[in-house]
Amino acid sequence: MKNCVELIINWYKNNKRCLPWRDGCNPYYVWISEVMLQQTRIESVIPYYNRFIHKIPNIKALSLIDEDDLLKLWEGLGYYSRARNLKKAACIIMERFNGVFPSNYEDILSLPGIGEYTAGAIASICFSLKEVCIDGNVMRVFTRIMNYDWDISDKNNKKTVSLELKKILPENPGDFNQGIMELGETICLPNGIPKCKECPLKFYCLAFLNGNSSIIPRKIKAKSKIEEEYTIFLLKYKGRVAIRKRENGLLKNMWEFPNKQGFITYEQVLKEYPNNQFVELGITHTHIFSHKKWFMNSYYIELTNYIDSFVWVSLDEIDSIYALPGAFQPFFKYLKEKK
Repeated sequence: MKNCVELIINWYKNNKRCLPWRDGCNPYYVWISEVMLQQTRIESVIPYYNRFIHKIPNIKALSLIDEDDLLKLWEGLGYYSRARNLKKAACIIMERFNGVFPSNYEDILSLPGIGEYTAGAIASICFSLKEVCIDGNVMRVFTRIMNYDWDISDKNNKKTVSLELKKILPENPGDFNQGIMELGETICLPNGIPKCKECPLKFYCLAFLNGNSSIIPRKIKAKSKIEEEYTIFLLKYKGRVAIRKRENGLLKNMWEFPNKQGFITYEQVLKEYPNNQFVELGITHTHIFSHKKWFMNSYYIELTNYIDSFVWVSLDEIDSIYALPGAFQPFFKYLKEKK
């Protein structure tokens, strides 16, 4: 692996993609991008990132933004706790570090929502600290180079890779860390289709030399997801629709359409909302989270009066003000088409 360090750095300098957060190694930019990139592809993140930085250009602005406005900016990225943690961390930076992003690894790691990977990325890229950042790309590249038949999601294996890479970190650790991640994203691809002939490390890669590139790392069968059923009530009165904040569980404190767990029959809907003038079966949607799968039915219901326990808004207001999680977006689209 030590023989690959300079090759990775030189390859990165000549082949790195032009990404907006790589301009000037600004820790705020790197921080926001790394949080957005968790479980989201770069191509999808770029427009969100550009919009976010335009609206919230610095730490002070992030600390002051209203949470609903923040979540609206985050709408579509999912995992909304990440956005809330950004604001919490920004407030801490304003209070404890006088508004200046900390340059010490331990201080960075202490911020809400920042784990070892993100702390290592910021520390090495922005402050040239010799810290590693281990993600799936790094694990895959290391595993193939060493021809290790192991589970890359195993915490002990991640610890091993972290210790081994820390031994060989160069004076410019940011370029090395970004280089090995970039290599994993663009060349040393997952799912058995690495571009080995284009790889600058092919003559040092034991998986390639032994013909194992397509079977290493070992694929671990994913755990089955918990399945839940929901009925969504699309309530409308005088051109406005009902929404509410979710009180607990998944998507807590996010805006949603009124709903109940389980599938509700037409007769039960009539009993639930007796002051209706029109009821019809709406669309169905299946939404997949990292550990759950929601099967969702819906009813479109026109009421004869408001229900005080809900917030009544226009469709335009949902578009511009209220952050609606991805699980409910198909039902919002359905309402817009019925407009």
